[in-house]
Amino acid sequence: MSPLPSTIPALVRTRVRAAVRRPSRLTPEETAGRALTLRLVSLLLQYPDSELTSGRAELTTVVEALPATPAAEHLARFTDWFGAQAPEALERHYVETFDLRRSSSLYLTYYLHGDTRRRGMALLTLNQRYKAAGWDTDGGELPDHLPVVLEFAALAGPGGGEAPLRQHRRGLELIHQALTDADSPYRHVLAALLTLLPPPTEADRAAVAQLVAEGPPNEEVGLDPYGAYGDGEFAPPSAFVPPAPAPPTCLPPAPTSRTEGPR
Repeated sequence: MSPLPSTIPALVRTRVRAAVRRPSRLTPEETAGRALTLRLVSLLLQYPDSELTSGRAELTTVVEALPATPAAEHLARFTDWFGAQAPEALERHYVETFDLRRSSSLYLTYYLHGDTRRRGMALLTLNQRYKAAGWDTDGGELPDHLPVVLEFAALAGPGGGEAPLRQHRRGLELIHQALTDADSPYRHVLAALLTLLPPPTEADRAAVAQLVAEGPPNEEVGLDPYGAYGDGEFAPPSAFVPPAPAPPTCLPPAPTSRTEGPR
């Protein structure tokens, strides 16, 4: 999209841009298809435990039955790989991809707020959004975990339900780029999701490039919430790393007689 003339008042320019990026109204069939795609993306981004891997044939069948869309094409590429791998290999690849690499972590508020106090407030706000919509995440995962955000989007619909996805568009772009750089088949799942969102703006692309170069925001807030995570590694945003033990307290030597003690 070419830049709007600078002679147009700022408020009008803002509203025109918002109208251009606003998704068109969907038919009930399109809404249902979109919700199904979001649920599939949510499911495929979860840890491949025995229940998920045992349902791979069914998942492939569902993906093959989707209407011909760019999202369906990306998902089909992933399920071709997903269905051909040994369960142990899938588990190992998932952990190496999402749990041990901060650049492809699935916790969205990390990319927007990093290791700052604002991340805690963002998590609280997201949880309140879920509760206001009558949805309880049951506390099994943080509210910004991408599969959780996707499930909420599928349940609540394209408007408010997908708002957190649009808010964290830059983080999603960064995850997709990291997966592409690592040549992970999970890049197809992120690509499927991105086809459902408005196209990135120049500001989005610039922000993603800055994130790649500098990383998310960071501040000292007392104990490092992530800390060291093995030789040369750092814990991902979801991991709990206990703080290092405090050094022993040095006590003064005991007095040798009552007169030498404190008065």
